[in-house]
Amino acid sequence: MAVIDADAHVIETERTWEFLDEAERSFGPVPVAATAGSDKVYWLIDGKARGRGGNVGKMFPKESRELLDVSARLRHMDELGTDIQVLYPSILTEYTRRPEVEAAFCKSYNRWLADVWGQGEGRLRWACILPLMNIDAAVSELRFARDHGACGVFIRSIEGDRHVIDPYFFPLYEEAQKLDVPICIHASIGNGALESILSQGFEGGNFLKFKLTVVGAFHQLVTNRVPAQFPRLRWGFVETSAQWVPYVVHDLVRRFTLHGEEAPDPRSIMRDNRMYVACQTDDDLPYVLKYSGEDNIVLGTDYGHADLATEMEALIRIRDRDDVEPSVFDKILDANPKALYGL
Repeated sequence: MAVIDADAHVIETERTWEFLDEAERSFGPVPVAATAGSDKVYWLIDGKARGRGGNVGKMFPKESRELLDVSARLRHMDELGTDIQVLYPSILTEYTRRPEVEAAFCKSYNRWLADVWGQGEGRLRWACILPLMNIDAAVSELRFARDHGACGVFIRSIEGDRHVIDPYFFPLYEEAQKLDVPICIHASIGNGALESILSQGFEGGNFLKFKLTVVGAFHQLVTNRVPAQFPRLRWGFVETSAQWVPYVVHDLVRRFTLHGEEAPDPRSIMRDNRMYVACQTDDDLPYVLKYSGEDNIVLGTDYGHADLATEMEALIRIRDRDDVEPSVFDKILDANPKALYGL
């Protein structure tokens, strides 16, 4: 049996942007200090400064979390009893409105991860980021990524002015289905104006802007029958816990009934729509599993970060629980992430 971390991260560094052609250099992020001699640094992207290093888990060795030494990452995975990690980016919000900047950004990031995958002995798989302002370019970039170790498409809960249900994205979904690569909606938001509105209050509104927008995307996809249009495409919902699944599934059953449809078995909604949700070790799993079923829950550590979802030893500690059968944990750690990511 393998142990698969369904949600790990990389911390972008100057190395990330070394894969740009000379003509693209001006589009790449540039590290800048807040003031002369300051330790606080930012990324300058498309003329705007954005935070860098605000969500870095210092418990993870620098050479591992930044992939400065791939072999060090693999050794740390061995210590944690992890066979495979699926890597997500750490820049999770809008960084440009210009297609040419986005294309360069995605190109270099994906080639960096392709290089990492080449050194990773098959243990470092990754979710690609795509230039979604140009859907034809996104489809082409997906083909490159899939051929170089990508096992998912990272998409934000809202992309610019579009929800994930927008038919604009359907050519991408069609190609992802053809290539057997899932669409993975990770805690994120890709609209700068909406991010600003939702960032008010304690912790910058992180729960509202990063978590609930992903929950809303799940609900929107089901109510608008998007998965039914792509009957082999899988969907991941990552770093939002799974505690919300009963609420949303219950709402969907009531909503279908309201519109005169036969109420589905709650446990069939995620299964029939090929949807997988990443849980946390303190979720009420017996309750969640009544609505998700056993085959559609995965688990991640949030490796590299330091926030509410981070638990470096999650893949070990999940087995300390005695309220779920060990065979279910086997699925959560092995069979289910293999099914989601096509491993």
